[in-house]
Amino acid sequence: MKQFINTKETLITEAIDGLLRTANGKLARLDGYPHIKVVVRTDWDKSKVALVSGGGSGHEPSHAGFVGQGMLTAAVCGDVFASPSVDAVLAGILAVTGKAGCLLIVKNYTGDRLNFGLAAERARALGLQVRMVVVDDDVALPDLPQARGVAGTLFVHKSAGALADEGADLYTVAEAAEKVINGVVSIGMSLDTCTVPGSPKEERIELGKAELGLGIHGEAGIEQVDYSGARDAMHMVVEKLAPNIGPGPHVALLNNLGGAMPLEMSVLAEELVRSPIGDQISFMVGPAPLMTSLDMQGFSVSLLPVTDDNRHALATSVAPWAWPGCIEVADVPVAPLPDGLTPIQPTPSANEETAAFLKRCCTILIEAEADLNTLDAKSGDGDTGSTLATASRALIDALDRLPLADTTQLYRAIGQELSQTMGGSSGVLLAIFFAAAGDASANGANTVGALKAGLDRVRQVGGAELGDRTMVDALHPALEALPHGLAAAAQAARQGAEATANITKAKAGRATYVSEDKLAGHVDPGAEAVARLLEQISAS
Repeated sequence: MKQFINTKETLITEAIDGLLRTANGKLARLDGYPHIKVVVRTDWDKSKVALVSGGGSGHEPSHAGFVGQGMLTAAVCGDVFASPSVDAVLAGILAVTGKAGCLLIVKNYTGDRLNFGLAAERARALGLQVRMVVVDDDVALPDLPQARGVAGTLFVHKSAGALADEGADLYTVAEAAEKVINGVVSIGMSLDTCTVPGSPKEERIELGKAELGLGIHGEAGIEQVDYSGARDAMHMVVEKLAPNIGPGPHVALLNNLGGAMPLEMSVLAEELVRSPIGDQISFMVGPAPLMTSLDMQGFSVSLLPVTDDNRHALATSVAPWAWPGCIEVADVPVAPLPDGLTPIQPTPSANEETAAFLKRCCTILIEAEADLNTLDAKSGDGDTGSTLATASRALIDALDRLPLADTTQLYRAIGQELSQTMGGSSGVLLAIFFAAAGDASANGANTVGALKAGLDRVRQVGGAELGDRTMVDALHPALEALPHGLAAAAQAARQGAEATANITKAKAGRATYVSEDKLAGHVDPGAEAVARLLEQISAS
């Protein structure tokens, strides 16, 4: 897999320097590259308890992204998925620890425990107060003697950081951290493994499967499960978490493991709130990339019981940009449409033949969704099929409230429905098409005349003409041939659609942004939709 790196040997040092250049002077690194990679606060005066954490890189924004007022004082970075050395950890401790002491926050991996632990011993030998807490929040492997430390570590950073910032002593800060560790539970799920720079990608997760309970270093999960959608995925995660939490309100940390889109994460947030434990989730951190696993296409959920103490600690503001805040979960607010946009509903009327015809048209477009998306990916943004299918499903749902027995009002009603449910320029143009057809029908035009009037209006508004590589190239010849029957119209539409494959200079639509060599040999998806619709109607 291609990645924007130079070499794996310089990846972390270059990334840290890139982070520091835009830190507005609030962060610095200790000298000592490449072996000592420590990010520290520049506004630190050692008067309060210092918080030091870290571990292998590849989990960004953890850990350096959480250095700043209210959270970490220093982050010690190792190479990708590799614990930093004892000397690096000791350097971090010595750089930030004063008389108030230092708390080390360590994820429960052998390398981290050993290196941070030995560094703590050496720091104590130098006369410093140092305590260490070990986070073991992962519940994926219940039989494991020592559970892994994963994204729940961030609750420890935030809770301990708030107390330290307020001037609490080392004992108080450490005890608060232990309380969070004892309460937090986490588990993750991914659709794919991560790509370690400089190494071949492990193709472990089968197509149609997801891995439940995998680690943040790409370690295999407890099982591969059938994947059928976000709702089922979240239910499986919740099912593992639920036995490990008690009653009462909780705060959830919804973590992007690196490769999930923001759209996906928002859907997962909705499904978490809708899940069987949703009524226990009073606050949420995220969804956001917080403790990632390089580019892993997955997510994790961490849950912490809400108490008076940690509610305050989690709510306090902090300097690090990577902390998204702890937000109270609320109902979805819905505001009424403004005056003038509330649709005027037509008077429904029944006509079984018209209803069956419309449903057949919609079904054809729904079945063509994948093919049209694939075709559109060659000349647009790959969503023509989805746009038409979404509108078709909405139209099927609206059949019972349409004026099926009144052709003029039906055209207008379809136009109104499409304007509300069909996105993009296609939705607007087809809404205009049917609205204009309704006006023409009201003035006495027959079916062919009304549809031609609709097309004329679309050409006026949209600017597309024959030869511009749009649906007009199929729709115009089809309407010209329609007086001779549906079969003739279908044949004309197919010829028009096929001709678009030879048009390499689009003059309208999304294809105008695509180079000629990409368009050659590919039929315009809008024209293909028209041709396919008429072909299947005429054949039935």
